[in-house]
Amino acid sequence: MDLVIGNATVITMNASRDVLRDAEVVIQNDRIVKVGPRRKGGKTGVRRFIDAQQQVVLPGLIHSHLHACQTLCRNHADGLELLDWLRERIWPFEASHDAQSLRASADLTFLECIRSGATAVLDMGTVHHYGSVFESARDAGIRLVGGKCMMDAGQGVPAGLRETTESSLAESVKLIDQWHGAENGRLRYALAPRFVLSCTEKLMREVQSIARARGVRIHTHASENPTECDVVREKTGMDNVSYFNHLGLLGKHTTLAHCVWLTAEEQRLLRETETRVAHCPSANFKLASGTAKIPELLKQGITVGLGADGAPCNNNLDIFVELRLAALIHLPRTGPTSLPAMQVLEMATLNGAKALGLEGQIGVLQEGAKADLITVDLSNAHATPNSQDPVATLVYAGQSQDVRDVVVDGQVLMRGRQLLTLDDAQIRAAARTHSARLVSRLD
Repeated sequence: MDLVIGNATVITMNASRDVLRDAEVVIQNDRIVKVGPRRKGGKTGVRRFIDAQQQVVLPGLIHSHLHACQTLCRNHADGLELLDWLRERIWPFEASHDAQSLRASADLTFLECIRSGATAVLDMGTVHHYGSVFESARDAGIRLVGGKCMMDAGQGVPAGLRETTESSLAESVKLIDQWHGAENGRLRYALAPRFVLSCTEKLMREVQSIARARGVRIHTHASENPTECDVVREKTGMDNVSYFNHLGLLGKHTTLAHCVWLTAEEQRLLRETETRVAHCPSANFKLASGTAKIPELLKQGITVGLGADGAPCNNNLDIFVELRLAALIHLPRTGPTSLPAMQVLEMATLNGAKALGLEGQIGVLQEGAKADLITVDLSNAHATPNSQDPVATLVYAGQSQDVRDVVVDGQVLMRGRQLLTLDDAQIRAAARTHSARLVSRLD
């Protein structure tokens, strides 16, 4: 046996939602080969053993919407609503990136994600240099589904982000050829038109055609902000989701970030097409965008994952923060039993896997699944005493500092809070250097 994580409480997230006491997870290469009671013989015949006594083991948490390109702009874009935030701060910042600064931003992003127990992300980049993000994920060991931002239209777009329809498509196809399926499938591509206001109809139609032909995902924004929705109606004569449906963009292969301001008709379209949604509660609060009707979407059977969005509108990338917020903010409106802890954890695991197009492979601990998992110590003061329900303890009381070990594809990325693939001090130093250079151009 290659790796065994034993003596643990295992939250499987399998079809029965089994929680196993005094159990172990057995890994061979990049796959789980057993989840069950602890074997006799302990470490005998095991190449690597992680003793998770008094810890819980669960699938690695999944960010369903992220912007690794924005992390160096953390704490420099406060107090603005969406469209002003984009035009005054974020677009000029993204336009200033070169390959080196984007690599520094991605390194800092994945450092924070791994430390907080995230093993996979769905990421939208800036317009140029997206290969740097793939290189960063390759070296960090994290699972990445991502792609360059596509922007061939829009008002207030700086020169560094302007591209033609043809160049946007050509660069995206080049990146698909280079990165989709790399690193044993750990790196995958997603076509990423920014949102309706940044893209021509021609671009959107071509995105759909390429996605179908190449088997890649579509990742975009929809109905985040009331003003945005009004402008989309003025431009297209339709609401966001209805416009996407008109272009044939909806379906299991598409993940829409936010979906705060959906009409009943748009909810129906999401349900019938099985389009995925990414809920970003911190970002929706900080940009004053509103509160998505997540309990209602889930009740209809719509798949909803969790994401942090970008560091400038959060201002952290801690998936545990999103778990707790998602578990709490909807209850005053829909009632204390409307979003149980298990359902919230599903958003960050099983539903996240669907949002990345990887259902059955990640987000679950079962035989044959990818070996993406974390261990979490819930014995710290803020989680003591534990309830008999480790899922509720994790969702309501767990913190990112409780994550002890992180495994992706059978590779240990963090052991006992020590990073094994990343140099923390070096990454933070590079981030400060590149951030100062980029942010100085905003002021």
